[in-house]
Amino acid sequence: MDAVGVVVEYNPFHNGHLYHLQSSKQLSRAEIAIAVMSGSFLQRGEPALVSKWSRTKMALLNGVDIVFELPYQYAVQKAELFAWGAVAILEAAGCTSLCFGSEAGDAGSFIKTAEFLTANEAEYNSLIKKHIKSGVSYPRAASLAVSELNGPEGIVPLSEPNNILGYHYVKAMLDQRCRMEPLTVKRKNAQYHDEDFSSATIASATSIRKAFFSDGVDIPAISQYIPPATESSLLEYIETYGTLHHWENYWPLLKYRLLQTARGELASIYEAEEGLENRLADCARKADSFAGFMQLAKTKRYTWTRIQRLCTHILVNATKEEMAVSTAMRPGYLRLLGMTGAGRNYLNKMKGSLPIPLVSKLSGFTSPEIELDIRAASVYAMGLHGSMSQKLLEQEYRQPPIFLE
Repeated sequence: MDAVGVVVEYNPFHNGHLYHLQSSKQLSRAEIAIAVMSGSFLQRGEPALVSKWSRTKMALLNGVDIVFELPYQYAVQKAELFAWGAVAILEAAGCTSLCFGSEAGDAGSFIKTAEFLTANEAEYNSLIKKHIKSGVSYPRAASLAVSELNGPEGIVPLSEPNNILGYHYVKAMLDQRCRMEPLTVKRKNAQYHDEDFSSATIASATSIRKAFFSDGVDIPAISQYIPPATESSLLEYIETYGTLHHWENYWPLLKYRLLQTARGELASIYEAEEGLENRLADCARKADSFAGFMQLAKTKRYTWTRIQRLCTHILVNATKEEMAVSTAMRPGYLRLLGMTGAGRNYLNKMKGSLPIPLVSKLSGFTSPEIELDIRAASVYAMGLHGSMSQKLLEQEYRQPPIFLE
C-alpha cells in the first residue's frame, strides 16, 4: 500500500492546501496520504490559529489519512532542520513519496540544485557567511550565494519561501538516503506571503489570518477560500474557546518573561545570539502590544521570523541544550494525532516494521523530546482565558488520536 507524505501546518486548511493534497495523490498514485504537521507553534514562530487537534480534524475531513505531529524541536526551526525532521518522520512512516508545493514546480530541478550545492558546499557556506557579515538576513544571503555560484542551467532560484523549503526537503531526502521519491506541485495563484486576496478561490494562509486579525473579517466572509470542513471547524473552535490564537494573546506572558528573567538566563534560550535577547528585553519595556514590540525589535539583520522564533522559545523556555538537534539526529517517535479508517488499516499493516515507536497515548511514552512538545502545548493553552485555558490544557493529556471512518 503506497503512501504519499506531505509536510503541513494547515493554519488554516484552505483551498490551496486542498489542491496540493489532491494533486499529491494524483501525482504519486498513492492510496494513503500522510501528513506531518507542526503542533502548537509554527515554523515562522507563530502560535497556530487553532489547536493541533482542530487542524488534525480539518486535515482528515479534507482527505488526509494519517496525521503525525512534527516535534517542537523541529517545528520551530530554520528551514534546514524543519525539513530534516519532517522528512525523517515521513520516511519512518513508510511513505513511498513526498510531495511539496513550490514556485518552481519541477522535482528534477530540486534534485539538481541539491546535488550541485552539496558538491560545492564549502564555497556555498563561505558565500553565505560573507553576505551575513554584510548585514543581510540568512534567506537573502543564501539566495545571493546560489546566484554567485553560477550553477548549471535548471538550478532552482532560492529566493521564494516554498522553493527554499523544497530544496531542503530534497537535500534531506538525499542526505538521509530515503526511499521516498520527491514530487512537487506548482503553487497556484496566491503566493506564500501574499497579504491580500488576489483570486476568487485561492488565498494564502497569511492573507486569511490578516483578514481575521487586521481587517476584522469574520469567518463566513472568507468562505470562498476555505473548504466547508475548515469553516465549520473554525466556527466550532470559536464557539468552544471564544477566540482564535494570535501573538497578542501571548504578549503579557512574553513581556513578563522578557522583563523578569535574568539576562544570563535569557542567553541560554535557543537562538538567543549576539545579544539579541537584550535588544528584545529593552524593546519589551517600551512596547504596549506585540505588534508595537515587533516594530521596535526588527532590523534588516534580524527578520520578523527570526525574532518571532526567539520569542516562541522564550515563552516555552526552550534552551539551547534542549534544542540541540542536528542533521546527525532524527526524531525518536511518531506521535499520532489522527487517522481515517484507511489510515488505521495502513498503520495496522506497518506496526511491526516501524523503526521508531508509534505514540498514541502520552501516558504510555516518555522522552525529553516529547516533554518539550507537552510544555509547548501547555504554554499554547495559556493564550486562552480561565476555564477555556484549562480545558485545552487537559485535552493535551486526555485526547486520543482523532478517528474518522
